Amino acid sequence: MDRYSKVGKLVRDRIPQIIRQDGAEPVTYTADPEEYRDRLRDKLGEEVAEFLDADEESAPGELADVLEVVRALAADLGVDADQLEMIREAKAGERGGFADRIVWTGNR
Repeated sequence: MDRYSKVGKLVRDRIPQIIRQDGAEPVTYTADPEEYRDRLRDKLGEEVAEFLDADEESAPGELADVLEVVRALAADLGVDADQLEMIREAKAGERGGFADRIVWTGNR
């Protein structure tokens, strides 16, 4: 699917129900697997942008949205949350995390 010709956007599963509770009737369809993966990638970019624009008060909620999309992407790849955490831990063990706030500026 051409990412620039899309109509609509991927929303959380309960959004149609919430729209109905507000008195409107949502128009929806279920994406096929290829479109779903493409729209999840778009959603990740959208959620990251919202996190980057957030103030300190709303940042944790926006970061939770990023995590929700990351978990959905992992599941789409056949990786559950525990497996994803194991992969993260292995990479952190091999290369470290970001706690030391190291900024690399190049080599001599």
